[in-house]
Amino acid sequence: MKTTLCGLAAIVALVIAVAGGRSSSAQEKHTLHGQSDGESSPIYGVKIPAGYRDWKLISVGHVGGGNNDLRAKLGNDIAIKAYREGTLPFPDGAIIARLAWHAVTSDENNKALGDTNSSVAGSATNLEFMVKDSKKYASTGGWGFAQFTDGKADSEALHKTCFPCHGPAQDNDFVFTRYAP
Repeated sequence: MKTTLCGLAAIVALVIAVAGGRSSSAQEKHTLHGQSDGESSPIYGVKIPAGYRDWKLISVGHVGGGNNDLRAKLGNDIAIKAYREGTLPFPDGAIIARLAWHAVTSDENNKALGDTNSSVAGSATNLEFMVKDSKKYASTGGWGFAQFTDGKADSEALHKTCFPCHGPAQDNDFVFTRYAP
């Protein structure tokens, strides 16, 4: 039962961090101004969407191993509607955001829960977006991709790996994340 409580505590802490606006200073800069500084991702030209921190939660996750991070997936209204209705492929205009933080041990939670496995969101690692535009991104399954670290777009080489990485999810319109109602 403790493992379940710790897992739940980590998810609750992550959701609170997302809702409370916890972010790195670079990501906070974008949130406070409501728009990006204009930098766009190589290959796809995707920019950090204004207001993305106010989007609805799709799901949360933890990736172990070398990543050891906590992730929140958010969707704009078009993406959320498609998830709720089970619409595939996703309609044009859908945008899915992935926010990630280093998972750090929470001594406070561990003390309260009587465990040693509680994690919460630490410093931000990066921010990713998938933007659906079936005409503009026809060669990549209708999706444009972007990854930003400290508010700056990552390399073209990294962006060349986005679509091939999503290939195994082709039957789900290249989207890995399932909606957690």
